[in-house]
Amino acid sequence: MIFCQLFEPLSSTYTYLLGCEETAQAILIDPVIVAIERDLGELSRLGLRLAYSLDTHIHADHITAALELKKRVGSKIAGPAIDRLPCVDVGIEEGRPFQLGAILLKPLHTPGHTDGHFAYVSDERVFTGDALLIEGCGRTDFQNGDAAVLYKSVHEKLFSLPDDCLVYPAHDYNKRHVSSIAQEKERNPRLGEGRTLEQFQGIMAGLNLPYPKFIDHAVPGNRQCGVCPADLPDKLAQYCAKMTDSQQG
Repeated sequence: MIFCQLFEPLSSTYTYLLGCEETAQAILIDPVIVAIERDLGELSRLGLRLAYSLDTHIHADHITAALELKKRVGSKIAGPAIDRLPCVDVGIEEGRPFQLGAILLKPLHTPGHTDGHFAYVSDERVFTGDALLIEGCGRTDFQNGDAAVLYKSVHEKLFSLPDDCLVYPAHDYNKRHVSSIAQEKERNPRLGEGRTLEQFQGIMAGLNLPYPKFIDHAVPGNRQCGVCPADLPDKLAQYCAKMTDSQQG
């Protein structure tokens, strides 16, 4: 399998390109609209045709590129079926593997950050979205988030994966690229280190995070699979503008 990790610096989002060497088809996990030219350029460079975009959840900090990619190259939109988005071509469900050529993804419903959140297991890798970050996790105070539910998702599903399974999150804010299940069990200060549910709930309740500055535009836009709002304030215009500097992680 061809594998690339790509980084969008404005929202600190990782996009993952998975390519099948047999069919020359590809999947993009969590593509960002401002990075679409970078992603299409990477696909061209590798001689791959994008077959699917696949989101882990309805994002609150950026606009997905799913719809624009479909318009540009004809790729299909895949996403969690539980969200019931009419713009999604293929609904993802736990227990139903998602396959493209030699690429096989095992979907895991991992709610808690959002109620429709999914992670995707591919051989020795797991794409954890915002459910499990490197020594952290996504917040649980919006989009039907729930700390107790997230704790259960991580401990019963993600932490049950092999210790050497590589953790590839949707974000990192400290220039880190990859972790492992063993490392997160041992070093994650919120969910690892033997933290109890009560301790985790206390940690999340005490974060006192500011209201997400883009959420009121991102969530409605992403419920349409990636529509930039017409009323976007000038101070947030960069979230839908073309990137001037494409960085690769």
